[in-house]
Order: sequence, then structure tokens, then C-alpha cells
Amino acid sequence: MIALITTLQILGLRATDHTADQVDVLRRAREDRGSVTIEQVLWAVAAIAIAGLVVVAVRGFVTDKANEIK
Repeated sequence: MIALITTLQILGLRATDHTADQVDVLRRAREDRGSVTIEQVLWAVAAIAIAGLVVVAVRGFVTDKANEIK
């Protein structure tokens, strides 16, 4: 009988440890959930800024060349 009780207690402790590990994994996943989105937004903002600078440079170049033609 003692062996049965000991076995059940060990199984209970292992189940508790496994459940605690799963809770830790879920908690970490929730904490990291928005980091990818923030990184993508920052890359998008950088790409838009670079594209804006290119547009300004091309527009200035074209305007200068158009003024030379007149």
C-alpha cells in the first residue's frame, strides 16, 4: 500500500512540474507576442523614410534640370 501511495504521489508531482513548465512557456510566449510586430513596424517606417528621401532627391534633380532647359 505504501508503494502505491508513493507512486501516486510521484506521478502527481511530475504532473505538477509538467503543468508549471507549460505555464512558464505560455507566459513567455505572451510576453514576446508583440515584439515581432513592433520590429516589422520599425522596418516599415525606415523603408518609408528612405523612399521619401529618394523621392525628394529625384524631384530636386528633375527640377534643377527643368530649370536649366528654360
